[in-house]
Amino acid sequence: MTTFPDAPILDAQDLQAWYGSSHILHGIDFRLERGETVGLLGRNGMGKSTLIRTLLGHVRQRQGRIQVAGRDLSKGLPHQAARLGVAYVPEGRGIFPTLTVRENLLMAARAGTAGQQDWTFERVMATFPRLSERLTNLGHQLSGGEQQMLSIGRALMTNPDAIILDEATEGLAPLIVAEIWRVIAEIRRTGIATLIVDRDYRKVCDQSDRLVVLQKGRVVLAGEAAALRDSPALAACLGV
Repeated sequence: MTTFPDAPILDAQDLQAWYGSSHILHGIDFRLERGETVGLLGRNGMGKSTLIRTLLGHVRQRQGRIQVAGRDLSKGLPHQAARLGVAYVPEGRGIFPTLTVRENLLMAARAGTAGQQDWTFERVMATFPRLSERLTNLGHQLSGGEQQMLSIGRALMTNPDAIILDEATEGLAPLIVAEIWRVIAEIRRTGIATLIVDRDYRKVCDQSDRLVVLQKGRVVLAGEAAALRDSPALAACLGV
């Protein structure tokens, strides 16, 4: 699918979304520019994962306008967003449990939308040395932290223009959490646009250019991360 290099990687207006009769998103506008990192914050149940899933076409009951890399995907499907350069690391990881680490990675390998091949198998191995020791292990034989590394590594093997990380550090040991944040910082330095959802709002602030805060399916606060990091408004929205 043709992309438009000057267009935002994600651009949505007036998003509405439902699960059955439950109205979850209420008129959200959202944009992710190329090369920028946006932190998506909010307490549990405020619509963060639903917003991600709606942007990528996973939520079928939706209204509003969605553009991915300049292409109208208002009625699009998840594989179309992937072909336009958006990689998704879902909450729950989504690896293939009966494939080996090597197979999980190589099945995703492809050039990016502009033909870029920056993220090779060798680079992923260098980024996640622990995975190089587990190449013949099946997905279900890995620890939670190793599965998360594999999920991120597999996303990078698509050479994306943007990567979405939904609760990438959830439930992991502190040493693994520190490793994941190190990789997120590396991804940011490479210029891949990144959307981060994580409970550690201070870490999110440190790694983001902008913040978008949701409350009951609406954007209640948005702005530069550095300006909002220690603001009373952010603390009030997050209940901290």
